[in-house]
Amino acid sequence: MAVNAQVLDFEEYVRTRQDALLRSARRLVPDPIDAQDLVQTALARTYPRWQAIADKGLADAYMRRVMINTRTEWWRARKLEEVPTPELPDACVDDGSEQRADREMLRDALRVLAPKQRQVVVLRHYRQLSTEETAHALGMSVGTVKSTLHRALARLRAELEAGCYGYGPAIGARRAGQCRTGMEDVCAVAA
Repeated sequence: MAVNAQVLDFEEYVRTRQDALLRSARRLVPDPIDAQDLVQTALARTYPRWQAIADKGLADAYMRRVMINTRTEWWRARKLEEVPTPELPDACVDDGSEQRADREMLRDALRVLAPKQRQVVVLRHYRQLSTEETAHALGMSVGTVKSTLHRALARLRAELEAGCYGYGPAIGARRAGQCRTGMEDVCAVAA
C-alpha cells in the first residue's frame, strides 16, 4: 500500500507542478520539445528517489537540480561537428582580391559593348533599376530597353565564353592583347 501511496503522491506532484517545471526547463533549453524531454527525463530520474525527499516542499528545488544536471550531461554528450585530423586545413583568407579581380573582369567585358548597351546593363543590373526606370533615365521606350538588354547580355555571354576574361580556353589571349577592349571607363556611363 505504501508503494501505491508513493505513486499517487508523485502523480499529484506532477499534475500540479508540471507547468512550472516546464517553464524552468524552457529557461535551460531553447527548444520547447527539448524542454519537454528534459522534464520527462528529470521526472523519470526523480521517481525512484521520491521517498528520499523528506520535505516535499523542496521537491521543486530537487527537480530543478536534476534538470540542470541532465542538461549538463546532454551538453557534454553532444555530437561535436569538428573532427580532429592529423593535418591542419589550409587557411582561407578572404582579402577581397577575388572580388576585385571579378570586378575588373566585368569592367573589361563591359567595354566591348556599345555605349547604350553598357548604360542599360549598368542601370538594370548594377544600379538595379526597373525596366521602366531605366527607360525613363535613358529616354527610351521600355521595349527598347528590353531588347537592348537582351542583346547586351548575349554579347557579354559570348565574350566571356570566348575565353578572353579567364573563363574559357584562351586565358592567355587577354594578357597577349588579343582580346578587344574598347571604351575608357564603365563607371562614367552610370553617372
